[in-house]
Order: sequence, then C-alpha cells, then structure tokens
Amino acid sequence: MRGPHDVGGLDFGPVDTSPHDLSLWEKQIDALRAVIGAKGIVTTHENRRTIEQMGHDVYDRLNYYERWTAALARQMIDKGILTQDEIDARVAEVRQRLAAAGELELREGAHS
Repeated sequence: MRGPHDVGGLDFGPVDTSPHDLSLWEKQIDALRAVIGAKGIVTTHENRRTIEQMGHDVYDRLNYYERWTAALARQMIDKGILTQDEIDARVAEVRQRLAAAGELELREGAHS
C-alpha cells in the first residue's frame, strides 16, 4: 500500500518549481527544525518518518511546512518535551494575539 508521500508515477500534473518567498512562520519552522536537528533532539530521518506516517487525509490537507509543523508537535509530545495541552494553549494565545491585531488569516479549509 502506498503511503501518502509516495506519489511516484501518479498523475498530479506539472510541479510548480517557480521560486517563491517564504512567509515568516515558514522561516521560523525551518529554523526550529535546524536547531533541534543540530542539538540532536530530532533527526532528519525521524522527521521524514513522522511525516510519512501521517494518514492520507492529513498529509493531503497540509502544505509542506504545515507537515513539518505537525511532525514537530508530534515529536515533542512523543519525546516528553511538550504536552498537547501546552501546545494547544500556546496556539490559542498566538491566535488570540493575531486576531486582536487583525492579522489572523486562515486559508480555506484550515482549522480555526
């Protein structure tokens, strides 16, 4: 059975390879991944495996950096570094701050 990441040979049309600017949060998750990798907390292989183990529904719904973010949250919980409650509380705090500043924009289909 194919994992959600295994799309070789399937017809998904052309791949958009045009360069694009990363958003601030994408740069931040990239930096977090680099730091936890450099500290030996999570390896590249662990990150890849965590992403590959996402079900098709989750994998297909998330973009590249959203998958990294979901994988990082799962890894921090699995390693006992953070709890789901701690993550949920911080997400709520950030969303409240962004909403108050009029900067909270969720893309269609995203969780609120």
